[in-house]
Amino acid sequence: MPPQSRPEPSAPPYPGSAPDARLLTEAVTRLRRALRASIRTEYPWETLPMAQVELLQVLAEHSPARIGDLAARQRLATSTVSGLIGQMITSGLVARAVDPADRRASAVTLTEAGQAQLDAWARAHEHRLDTALGALDEADRSAVHDALPALFRLAEQLDDTMTQA
Repeated sequence: MPPQSRPEPSAPPYPGSAPDARLLTEAVTRLRRALRASIRTEYPWETLPMAQVELLQVLAEHSPARIGDLAARQRLATSTVSGLIGQMITSGLVARAVDPADRRASAVTLTEAGQAQLDAWARAHEHRLDTALGALDEADRSAVHDALPALFRLAEQLDDTMTQA
């Protein structure tokens, strides 16, 4: 069955839902699934679970950070983040040290190895997306490019909504 480039809007899945929201949900889900599957096929060295990648991304932006703060940012249980951080310490991707703001607590920082792994992960995804974008016609590439600012604003809106919840 050939892939559908743009599903046609159908009846909303629940009362009050917008077809655009449903289609965007489908598009984001398909993009994540395709990237996750292709990265393991084309770059077999890439074995980091997505939860660890997302923690590395947060630490690249907000480091040092307490485990509780990481858990809140990722909307995960503290015990889950603590377990992931333990695995990442063992792998040398992050380090735990005394929190300079509160000597009774510990903070996690990204190591050079963690930053290098995150950079390699990003380059692999960028290469994969660049190849896929290159296969699109100019109108579709332009549409994707033009949509990027709105997609970033949508992500910020979703983040703002979550922090207010």
